[in-house]
Amino acid sequence: MASSDNSRGAIYMSLAMASFTCNDALVKSVTASLSVAQIITVRGVMTTVLVYFVARRLGALRPLSVVLQPLILLRTFFEIGATLTFISALGRIDFANISSIMQSLPLAVTLGAALFLAEPVGWRRWTAIIVGFIGVLIILRPTTGGFAPESLLVLAAVFFTSGRDLVTRRIVADVPSLTITLFTAVANTVVGALLIVPMGGWQPMNAENFLPLVIAALLVFAGYQAVIMSMRTGEISFVAPFRYTGLIWGLVLSVLFFGERPDAFVYGGAAIIIGSGLYSFYREGQRRHRIAAEAGPMPPAAP
Repeated sequence: MASSDNSRGAIYMSLAMASFTCNDALVKSVTASLSVAQIITVRGVMTTVLVYFVARRLGALRPLSVVLQPLILLRTFFEIGATLTFISALGRIDFANISSIMQSLPLAVTLGAALFLAEPVGWRRWTAIIVGFIGVLIILRPTTGGFAPESLLVLAAVFFTSGRDLVTRRIVADVPSLTITLFTAVANTVVGALLIVPMGGWQPMNAENFLPLVIAALLVFAGYQAVIMSMRTGEISFVAPFRYTGLIWGLVLSVLFFGERPDAFVYGGAAIIIGSGLYSFYREGQRRHRIAAEAGPMPPAAP
């Protein structure tokens, strides 16, 4: 694959992480005035409408029976869990801490793939996973006065998100991604609407808390499209590490917009997580190249 393709893929991945992180910041900015359920519902309605029209234009709409598969339903369950726990965490924990802990997601996916999908993981990547989660513990500080029980919400979000990603790998390829995204958006919106009353009822909305959710919905959609373009443009082993650029955005936004002052525990833990993740990506890239070399060149097609 040409280096220019990898460069474009890296740019797309960086843009995706910027979109997702800015979306998170916008959502956090309204958590003081709106409940988690109302945020999920309002943003979900806008996301659903946007994805529907795009899917319709691209011919990606499918009958309901297509998405009512056990794996798609399980993926939707994980997605709803991730949304609820992550947005709940945004309203209670410093943005820098959330951004840092979420960087452990690739390590969690690798761990889940080894435990539940029987994917080969050597001792070096097992070591990287362990070291990465030590970095998470450094940020959490469970044995010091700096520990916030609400941080467990972020760990729950990591669990649900990694479960979603693992299940996604097993969904048959003939179901369009936009179809799955649309079904997930609808399910998230319905669950959010059902939880509005239990979580405090509907709060009046104005431009100050409605406009951020409009922009957030657009950023989420843009982020998903950028990730797809990244994976289709560059080599996965090259572009995947650029996921960590989201932490740069997270730390910058935490300081400039939320007035936070991340301490040495956050910076140190984040550095350990990213270092472990980069090494894990490196080892995975080596494994793929070794398998490709052992397989040898593909035979020419028959005339």
